[in-house]
Amino acid sequence: MTDQQTDRRGTSTTRDAVLVDPIDLAAQLGGDEPPVLLDVRWALGRDDGHEQYLTAHVPGAVYVDLDTELAAMPSPQEGRHPLPAVADLEVAARRWGVREDRPVVVYDDVGGTSAARAWWLLRWAGLTQVRLLDGGIGGWQRAGLPVEAGSVTPEPGDVVLTTGALPTITADDAAGWSGPLLDARARPRFLGEVEPVDPRAGHIPGAVSAPTTDNLTEDGAFLPDEALRERFRGLGAAAGAPVAVYCGSGVTAAHEVAALAAVGVEAALYPGSWSQWSNDPGRPVATGA
Repeated sequence: MTDQQTDRRGTSTTRDAVLVDPIDLAAQLGGDEPPVLLDVRWALGRDDGHEQYLTAHVPGAVYVDLDTELAAMPSPQEGRHPLPAVADLEVAARRWGVREDRPVVVYDDVGGTSAARAWWLLRWAGLTQVRLLDGGIGGWQRAGLPVEAGSVTPEPGDVVLTTGALPTITADDAAGWSGPLLDARARPRFLGEVEPVDPRAGHIPGAVSAPTTDNLTEDGAFLPDEALRERFRGLGAAAGAPVAVYCGSGVTAAHEVAALAAVGVEAALYPGSWSQWSNDPGRPVATGA
């Protein structure tokens, strides 16, 4: 599959199907059928995403809580951010105003590394018109576009969700994965030098270090297509290869999946990721490069 082709569901895999820039989004918001906007501000170790949203957000955006709305309850067996039940996700999506006939745009303030969780989940649940705001709210503001304060309560949506529209793998799959298995965490965690949240430090044997932040420019926008292609070719991840991605708990790995999709490479997500793997004493752990 090249970056100009479509996947088996007829969805374009080009950058424009994954990302939207602020100027284009502003034009769409002024149209007859504006997209549903979701603000997914979240960061590991912080709990002030909602406060940031209330202070300033893209006009019309609805706040989405990653921990409670984009994940099931954590457990050592399933990881820190297990996939939510599709029925629960559907209820939440309707509460956000997601409709069958409207596209969705998601954003955050960390280069899409949190918002990609919503992008991936909604794509996995069968929606094809879901995109990330390239550059997030920072890119929106740098473009001179307005923000608003306070909360937004949308009209309830009518979306019907299913599961399985994007590929996933299990821990057993990861253990025997035949292609590139990309570890999207920061490199010191991959090396086993530090581990701030999970019980063991290191990485899945055979995995390749591929920090999610390396998908981004200094201002939090996605790298140009050719730079992304070169990055992933260097990691052994190319169209047609069996590529899988994990991270700490399945959140930032979704960003890697989005970056790969933007250049035509389909990748499977390991939802349990390191938080599940490292809690299983029967799973081996590698350290170093």
